[in-house]
Amino acid sequence: MNLDRQENNDPEITSNRQPRFSTAYMDLSTDPRTDLYRYASGKWLDSNPIPSDKAEWGSFYELFEWNRVVLRGIAAECASDTNAQKDPYKRLVGDFYKSAMDEKTINEIRFAPIEDLWGLISHAESIQYLVKLIPRLHKEGIPVFFDVGSSVDEKNSSIYALYLEQGGLSLPDRDYYIQESFAEMRKEFRAHMERMFILKGIPQDKAKEWAASVFELETSIANASRSAADLRDVEKNYNRIEIGTLAKRFTSMGLNDYLDEIGVRGVEYAVIRQPEVFDYLEKLFKETDVEKMRAYLYWHVLLGYAGSMHDEVFNEVFDFFGRKLTGQQGPEPRWKRALRSIDSHIGEALGKLYVERQFGEAAHAKSLELVHDLIDAFREKLEASDWMSNETRAMAVGKLDAMNIKIGYPDKFRDYSGLEVSPSDYVGNIRRSNEFELRRQATRVGKPVDRTEWNMTPPTVNAYYAPEMNEIVFPAGILQPPFFDAGIDATVNYGAIGTVIGHEITHGFDDQGRHYDSKGNMIDWWTEDDVKKFNEKAEAVVKLYGSQEVLPSTFINGKLTLGENIADLGGVGIAYAALQKLYSRRPEERKTIDGLTPDQRFFIAYAQIWKTNIREEALRMRLTVDPHSPEKYRVNIPSINQPAFDKAFPPATPQMKSGSVERTGVW
Repeated sequence: MNLDRQENNDPEITSNRQPRFSTAYMDLSTDPRTDLYRYASGKWLDSNPIPSDKAEWGSFYELFEWNRVVLRGIAAECASDTNAQKDPYKRLVGDFYKSAMDEKTINEIRFAPIEDLWGLISHAESIQYLVKLIPRLHKEGIPVFFDVGSSVDEKNSSIYALYLEQGGLSLPDRDYYIQESFAEMRKEFRAHMERMFILKGIPQDKAKEWAASVFELETSIANASRSAADLRDVEKNYNRIEIGTLAKRFTSMGLNDYLDEIGVRGVEYAVIRQPEVFDYLEKLFKETDVEKMRAYLYWHVLLGYAGSMHDEVFNEVFDFFGRKLTGQQGPEPRWKRALRSIDSHIGEALGKLYVERQFGEAAHAKSLELVHDLIDAFREKLEASDWMSNETRAMAVGKLDAMNIKIGYPDKFRDYSGLEVSPSDYVGNIRRSNEFELRRQATRVGKPVDRTEWNMTPPTVNAYYAPEMNEIVFPAGILQPPFFDAGIDATVNYGAIGTVIGHEITHGFDDQGRHYDSKGNMIDWWTEDDVKKFNEKAEAVVKLYGSQEVLPSTFINGKLTLGENIADLGGVGIAYAALQKLYSRRPEERKTIDGLTPDQRFFIAYAQIWKTNIREEALRMRLTVDPHSPEKYRVNIPSINQPAFDKAFPPATPQMKSGSVERTGVW
């Protein structure tokens, strides 16, 4: 089995070049005041079509692919180096990669990896028996009916709490089952399920019947579920229920037995995010016949592992969830899918090896300098706020000063002791790692929070703010060009990664983050008048973004995207203010390059990190489920809202407005 072809001769690798900021991407025929997004990246947008195996293509994907070149080299070395067996992390990565790349065995064994689960379902002759299968399937990574996990207790941030929340759907969001605009997709979905059952060997009539049953059941769950926008209400989605009450309220679901089976024992309470959904499930278990429930479980076992099984079933799943749902023309090559799986299941093992090769102390130090400049700039913004009371302002500054910063990688990497990974059992490796992870989460409920833990793996091209921990986290994966480039002028770095850092800091004070105090507890620390003023400003942001028509008769969901929009608006302004701090320390950094002033380079760098081409199907999905606005609007609206934008790109007349939006924002 050839795990790693020579990179110099591999077109999949030589076509990948490390992405960078470049003035060659600019379309100078576009007025930046009308469309900064196009002005900064128009030539790139025109000359970079979406690859056939992608639903979209942009800066994040360019860096993601570059990182995967590095990760592929690491995984292939671990798989072929006999000495790797002596290092537990290298052994895990190497054996997992071998199993994922063993296409011959995967195709030969077909459905064998899931036959035991299929058999368990086939023996279910009562709802009570089926209910007992739920914890088993959850441990296998198959989230039937609802989702479960542990996280920091949002009202007692010193311990972990158990969270139960709505789930159990196959399509991306409840709206896909409800909105008329997705009617054709629902027909395609039913046909897809029918074909999947037939591939498993189910007669066509029975396959059609099962597909109809699954669709009916999932539609009923969707109708009972909260919308994506409603899921952003942090207070409404925190509902503590004592264990004794849990047992009485959800007798048919057997939630107490469920908790015992997944390893949650001796705890006083759980948090149910959407209690009304669980009330509906309780009713569903009482009224739904066994045959329909069996069909639902059969389907989710198939769906849960289809992406890791033989080509015939994989191609069928891709045709629906890839081609039809997102417009993706073809699947990624096996080695890329293998790396996704490894990162998902044993990501800190792979991540440890990644940072040893890719992230040094110099990058770590420069990143910290950026973060501290951004925090100082936001502190000044809070202190100068003309609408906050002194009481609330003091609490806000205290929260900012207490914000924890995580850069690059964890202080300690996850211990995978006890996890069995075989070089010849790909689906088995996924199943065992899923169970390992649920056990890890279940056994920590009620215990002190480990504040060194990360919720992203080091190679991830992303960042996050965790309100319950009051921390900002920037993995090594995103601290690479074009987001962060040690070899370029600071102006570009502050416009690129600086705005990302500012974005994450602002999340601590957006419509969700503002509900948490400096320790991560969800408490009301705002005065009533300040809340009113904040909500008025937030409503203006909702209206501004909600007025943007992205596709014909399809607008940005201003409520769903509110938090991210607040963070974008605040992040750009904070990053610009932080850059001025750098200039005061190192005035030589303020320089015109390639005929562009420092202010122009700042805004162009910001715009270029969001350059993206996207298929219409994927864009339509994102407008339904994604709390982020489309990239064009993430660039133009926050930029136009900055007074510094007029300095960078002066209007032809003093009365001339930038673009077609009014300036607004919270911070």
